[in-house]
Amino acid sequence: MTTTRATPVRPAPAAPVAARRGLRPGRLGVHVFLTAVSLAFLAPLLLAVYASLRPYAETSEYGYFSLPRHLSLDYYRQAFTDSGMTKYFVNTLIIAVPGVLITLFLASFVAFALARLNMRGGLVLLMLFTAGNLLPQQVIVTPLYVVFNRIPLPYWMSDSMTMFDSYWAVVLVQIGFQIGFCVFVLANFMRTLPPEILEAAVVDGAGVWTRFWRITLPLCRPALAALGTLQFTWMYNDFLWALVFISDGDKLPITSALNNLRGQFFTDYNLLAAGSVIVALPTLIVFLLLQRHFIAGLTLGSGKG
Repeated sequence: MTTTRATPVRPAPAAPVAARRGLRPGRLGVHVFLTAVSLAFLAPLLLAVYASLRPYAETSEYGYFSLPRHLSLDYYRQAFTDSGMTKYFVNTLIIAVPGVLITLFLASFVAFALARLNMRGGLVLLMLFTAGNLLPQQVIVTPLYVVFNRIPLPYWMSDSMTMFDSYWAVVLVQIGFQIGFCVFVLANFMRTLPPEILEAAVVDGAGVWTRFWRITLPLCRPALAALGTLQFTWMYNDFLWALVFISDGDKLPITSALNNLRGQFFTDYNLLAAGSVIVALPTLIVFLLLQRHFIAGLTLGSGKG
């Protein structure tokens, strides 16, 4: 008598949870909303890139939303050479790079003192730094203009012999307005760091400088990267302070280079679009280089209960 052994039946693999449950209407609505918002923000940039690749005669005849007949990079070469962007790029870096570095350096000092040294009245001081961000910049334009014209500087620092018409004025104002926001962000971030790390450093005999420079500051790298990206973008795109405090056209930042592409009686807006794309590239490059740290800085603390 022969017996047959039944082969075990393997259960069918379970369907993925997302496939079984399906996409919930609420989540679908969120995706649709975020997609629409992203397209709304990208639409002007995409339209500028599209227009910069087409001749102005073509868009004036068929419209900006018509299909292209001819695409080229001639406008980018013309915009870079006609506006003298190299000089203005250098001027912008002279203002933005020291401004960002000094702002983050000073803000990290103040934030460490407020968050980790248990200063008396630290909360009030932090509120004052935060309230300073609410002050409209236009309110102090006239007082600063008068003050900077009366502050003398040696010739090697300013060819005008005053703070006015020098990079120092713009850098100083940028630091003054941005340091409050950086102190607020860094102080709140430093409060989330485990206090046991600094307590162990104190037991090992570490001083205040060691606790700040060798322990706290390396842990704040994501927050500093996120703030550095934002600060560089804001200082790079600023035009108000340079327009008020700099009278020499050769010292103006990159945002003023676009004015050189505007004619007295006629403006080629496709050429202006190409110049705008070139001006926006450095901020895009900075974001791509610091993207990982920037996103980490924005999401830190989101999972803390």
